[in-house]
Amino acid sequence: MSVDRYADIYGAFRWEVPREFNIGQACCGRWARDRWRFALYYEDEAGRTAKYTFWDIQQDANRLSNVLAALGIARGDKVAIMLPQRPETVIAHIAVYQMGAVALPLSFLFGPDALEYRLNNSDTMVAIVDEASLPNLIPVRDRCPRLQHVIAVDGARESFTAPWEELLAKASRRFDPVTTLATDPAMLIYTSGTTGPPKGALMPQSCMIGNMPGFTYSHDQFPQAGDLFWSPADWAWTGGLMDALMPTLYCGYPILGYRGRFDPEKALWLMQKYQVTSSFLFPTALKMMMKAVPEPGARYDLGLRSIMSGGEAVGTAVFDWARHHLGVTVNEMFGQTEMNYVVGNSHTLWPAKPGSIGRPYPGHRITLIDDAGNEVPQGEVGEVAVHRIAPDGTPDPVFFIEYFKNPDGTRNKFTGPDNGWSRTGDEARMDADGYLWYQGRADDMFKAAGYRIGPSEIENCLVKHPAVANAAVVPSPDETRGNVVKAFIVLTPGSLGDQALIDDLQQHVRKYLAPYEYPREIEFIDKLPMTTTGKVQRRVLRELEKERKSKAALK
Repeated sequence: MSVDRYADIYGAFRWEVPREFNIGQACCGRWARDRWRFALYYEDEAGRTAKYTFWDIQQDANRLSNVLAALGIARGDKVAIMLPQRPETVIAHIAVYQMGAVALPLSFLFGPDALEYRLNNSDTMVAIVDEASLPNLIPVRDRCPRLQHVIAVDGARESFTAPWEELLAKASRRFDPVTTLATDPAMLIYTSGTTGPPKGALMPQSCMIGNMPGFTYSHDQFPQAGDLFWSPADWAWTGGLMDALMPTLYCGYPILGYRGRFDPEKALWLMQKYQVTSSFLFPTALKMMMKAVPEPGARYDLGLRSIMSGGEAVGTAVFDWARHHLGVTVNEMFGQTEMNYVVGNSHTLWPAKPGSIGRPYPGHRITLIDDAGNEVPQGEVGEVAVHRIAPDGTPDPVFFIEYFKNPDGTRNKFTGPDNGWSRTGDEARMDADGYLWYQGRADDMFKAAGYRIGPSEIENCLVKHPAVANAAVVPSPDETRGNVVKAFIVLTPGSLGDQALIDDLQQHVRKYLAPYEYPREIEFIDKLPMTTTGKVQRRVLRELEKERKSKAALK
């Protein structure tokens, strides 16, 4: 058990945000003076590898900045970076930030409609694509009038594209970075759009500084000598960009980039090959690893010292497996695009309670509120809220500036007597020690027979069963009870989804949880609907159940 130093660390923390700050300079420029300092190890699914120093990245970033300037990109203009984990992604981000332009990271998995909405809503002028993202842009290219130029990487070609390699080859490697304020916009990241159209969170340069306490503590005082980071999280999302790529570079340490599909055994192989010390692994990835390789220590020589996880509840089953079989205590964290990395654990400095998402990280002021914006009593469930004024009385630098072109959305995000509490849409309860226990998205909570149900606890219990690879719990409409608890189950290989297993799973949940929490209905499914960031789309399953029950009622 670690000594609990939380109160002293949290109480002593003070923000030091300079008036002028630029993410490109902070994450690359200042380290590029050392020509031999490694920034990136790269590998793709075909086994091709490459290595880049900060100096290498800076040279190409300077060339790309000059290319973009020649195409008319100036301070505040949007540049879409539609690339997976690859060197050009890093180069593009540094180039855009040091120009004072705004990066628009877009997943290469986005379909045409998703791309069209985001490109048009953001007024993007230039897009950078590769062979994975270009096919989905082609059908909507003509419907994006503000998009003037498309730069294509690594052989991706269309009549309207310009080749990355040729453009950079002709550009100067010298570029004078612009001076930006810490409050100037740096990136525009679109939320998942679970309620209404996706909202573009405009993030300031200072959000990089605001992320760092959480990153440092969630990886047990990162960086330490010899640290190497890797995460399978897509660099187009906050989880991959701001929980992995940029904070690692900010510290002047190398990260591994892997371009390929996530596979649990390949993940362990990569961590062995590169001797990864620190990783962000979302709960779904950890569950897949736990089920595919129950005893990784018997097959892999790993050098892990820290794992952070977030986005969904980790649960005690995964927590215990990682501690016993990876030799690492998972530091769970919580945040969202608009104010990231605000709650979490750091087990070497304060004890990590299995199943808890942790305490407010230093520099962030957190409470739980009800629908009216009032703080709820200790032990009761409420919505997690973050105050835009930090505990030291200064503005919290992690906060977004606004929802782009959406003043109503920005206004509705805040509540409270001083309009300073920002709602997250996630529910939790806080214990006497200040630890938060995640209950799920506010719109994932439901009532069954008068009881308020959170899916996370039930899902965690189900995953402990050896036949369950993954699970999602949703309400299923019921004439008598209003709703009943329904579980969608993905089975482990070799497990038989029959009535005997249904009975066994129901008894398994009854054994560990309250009587009203066991799933009265269980359905076996090949795979759960997931977002590209590894979150279960319970909303899809809820709608499926509503539609089924509605049709059944008409018969």
